[in-house]
Amino acid sequence: MNMLKEYFKIAIKNLRTRPLRSWLTILGIVIGVFLIMSLLSLSEGLKATVLKQLRAIGKDIVMIIPGNLSDIMTTFLGGAELTEDDLNAIRKTKGVEIVIPNVYKAEVMKSQGDSKTVLLFGVDLKNALEIYEEDLGFDMAEGRWPEAGKREILVGSLVPEEIFPGLKIGTQATIKGKQFEVVGILKSLGSRQDDSMIGLDLDIFRGITGKKDGAPQAVAKIASGFSPEEVAEDIKENLLETRRRQRGEEESSFSVLTNEAMTGMVSNIMGVIQLAVFAFASIAMIVGGIGIMNTMYTSVHERTREVGILKAVGAKSSTITSVFLIESGVIGLVGGVGGMIFGLGLAKLIEFVGQIHPVFYISASISPGLIIFGLTFSFLIGCLSGFLPARSAAKLKPVDALRYE
Repeated sequence: MNMLKEYFKIAIKNLRTRPLRSWLTILGIVIGVFLIMSLLSLSEGLKATVLKQLRAIGKDIVMIIPGNLSDIMTTFLGGAELTEDDLNAIRKTKGVEIVIPNVYKAEVMKSQGDSKTVLLFGVDLKNALEIYEEDLGFDMAEGRWPEAGKREILVGSLVPEEIFPGLKIGTQATIKGKQFEVVGILKSLGSRQDDSMIGLDLDIFRGITGKKDGAPQAVAKIASGFSPEEVAEDIKENLLETRRRQRGEEESSFSVLTNEAMTGMVSNIMGVIQLAVFAFASIAMIVGGIGIMNTMYTSVHERTREVGILKAVGAKSSTITSVFLIESGVIGLVGGVGGMIFGLGLAKLIEFVGQIHPVFYISASISPGLIIFGLTFSFLIGCLSGFLPARSAAKLKPVDALRYE
């Protein structure tokens, strides 16, 4: 242990001897670790936010979306929807307790002398209020739920803050010439779009928007005692059979997702994104590592006589290797600490700005595991970069080294 302590002293002393070169080399590692830490922290925070939203949805909830998720943009841009026959086929599937059409449409809403285009969504207050509360994560921050059949609306958490500032319970609003009263304000659902929506009774929604039947998506609650995975397969079969009978379609054009499948899909997508982020940011680390290698080769060249003296007084090759490896490792470690401070600081700054102007409620994830990984990774990059120069120094013969000018 004492020997290792001496090696560290020698390494730090040598770095202090050439401060400008040392700090410029460290700067290369700082940039690489800065990129890795900031991007990994934000991507991990994003993953946690999305998974938190999915976990708020009950495990016995299945989502039905028209189209194939492998080509989701075509599905949405093409305006594919579930017809009323599709919804009835889902309702008739064994194990399905209730089906909630997920309907929405942009309309102009007037309130407090202002007029804004908002996204309305229909709420099946008559049949599925408990499911919204217990299985879909809807929670009231203020006021109450609208009553079925009445011209009452509930608004997302961002509506009184940004869309209609000052809007409160009891405020009157006009949609398509109909007068409505605000009776409830929802807690945040986790995304800017959801928190900007206006909810009203499903029948009234269909009446004022003209969307009499069908839905862009639907949510099915699975009855107790049934397996969501098995019921999801049955739903897919029934939908295919309905489309085959009515339109002659031979292949499934629906995506039926259980909560577990959605969670797994998000985890896989975020895992791939994090891997890509790490791969791109590692390029900066490789550049920094090359800088360390260059610095260490220069150091070996300048300290050839010093190495010769050490060997002449009995220092082993392993000792010489250790001194240079520790020196390069310290460069990596110091760069890692600097990069981590700047990277995690930037991630926290983005989280702070995101909370003021939320596009998506992103948070920076700073865990002990991430910090340990960052420090270990930067130290190892330093050691690996210094390995060849250290080996080069260790192979010097004492006589040749002492003669070196």
